[in-house]
Amino acid sequence: MHNTSTDSAAVAAASGTFVTTSPRLRWRVVDIVVASVIGVAVGVVFWAWGVVWGPISAPIEALLPGLQAAPAAVWVIAGVLGGLVIRKPGAALYTELVAAVVSALIGSQWGGLLTIEAGLVQGLGAELVFAIFLYRNWRFPVALLAGAGAGLAMAINDLVLWYAGAAPLFATVYTVSAVIGGALIAGGLAWLAVRGLARAGALDRFAAGRELRTV
Repeated sequence: MHNTSTDSAAVAAASGTFVTTSPRLRWRVVDIVVASVIGVAVGVVFWAWGVVWGPISAPIEALLPGLQAAPAAVWVIAGVLGGLVIRKPGAALYTELVAAVVSALIGSQWGGLLTIEAGLVQGLGAELVFAIFLYRNWRFPVALLAGAGAGLAMAINDLVLWYAGAAPLFATVYTVSAVIGGALIAGGLAWLAVRGLARAGALDRFAAGRELRTV
């Protein structure tokens, strides 16, 4: 005999599980607003970094061609920061893309469309790392890996678009520098920034803020 009560209980349990787990990954209005604010703010930083990039990168490149990719990792911090704060699928990609769009609109020496394309690729690099950990682990090592992933994406994109046909040594130095720079600058600084904002009470509406303040 078909037990409808058992089936109903199973459906209810399944529905309850969906309801309790789904909101963790569902975007709220405040998520969109804060991710956008982070993207705009960091986009201004991206633009400013581009203004001073020549004097900063020239001596580093002269020291070892390809090493300039390490400080270039400043341009991948938005995605990691957005991901760590919002903790939702797509947050890293969205925040990095907004930052790139803002930088392009203010005025980028590399061209608007290419700047936006770079933001898309770099944001995806960080996003994939957070996705690998199923958007559940936001500790320091994961932040470093997300920064490294964004740095690797930046290196691949740059080597394809800007340094096509580069010598193997240059490509290796550039890639390694981008990964290390991404981990330390984008991953490390973003993680420290989140902790600072949380301690200041600016992230009380986010798990990132409540988690730290209850420790």
